[in-house]
Amino acid sequence: MIPARLASTRFPKKLLEPFRGQPILEHVRRRALMVQGLERVIVATCDKEIERLVIDNGGEVIMTGDHHPNGTSRVTEAMQSVDCTHIVLVQADEPLIMPEHIEAMMEAIRTNPEGDVFNAVGPLDGDDELDQISSVKCALAMNGDILYCFRRSPAIAQGSEQRRYMRKLLGLIAFRKEFLLNLMDLPETSISQSESIEQMKLLQHGVRLRAVELDEAVPGVNEPSDMELVETCFASSPQQQVCFDRAFAPKTVVDAQ
Repeated sequence: MIPARLASTRFPKKLLEPFRGQPILEHVRRRALMVQGLERVIVATCDKEIERLVIDNGGEVIMTGDHHPNGTSRVTEAMQSVDCTHIVLVQADEPLIMPEHIEAMMEAIRTNPEGDVFNAVGPLDGDDELDQISSVKCALAMNGDILYCFRRSPAIAQGSEQRRYMRKLLGLIAFRKEFLLNLMDLPETSISQSESIEQMKLLQHGVRLRAVELDEAVPGVNEPSDMELVETCFASSPQQQVCFDRAFAPKTVVDAQ
């Protein structure tokens, strides 16, 4: 499920911003459709413009209220009418997400179907990223669980040492449906609110948060300047270009004779 809204503070209507001739949201939705084993790909939104975009492209959309503070809350409302055991939450502003990233989440669920929450993580680009407050990082336990999350590193070790057990927290999360329906009943926590890190609400309530390691962390679009970074990453990756061609390949119509 892809939670989507137009009221972004740093980049209003960014999901409709064209990238390679197509809206950012449509990149995400079509790449999700390429994943084998997903039963449905649904956009959850409160915006009529997004609803029209999805429907015009043959997609499925569920309308939600406009009161939600985050994507997890929006998905929780939308999924109540969906018959499923688990749900993968895909951020709408990551046009370079690869189908295999979502497939890795699905494999983690198949391996541990009783797990409540799974969060994709990726490698850090360099030591400087440890203290960049625009992105959320995490520390991993020996069993691969997420120990804690942060925006600026609390560690004193050299950056190269920290990167052995620190990862970038990615916007790809999976929930067991029953757990997600009860998640909103948990009270907000001090760290989650003060640091603006949703995952810390889970950790402060003692929820086990399982990391799903990916071998790359593709850039998303948080503000207008990120479009250049996304373009650079796309242009330098043959895999990205192949994925784009598959996602937007013209449909072949065969006349019945």
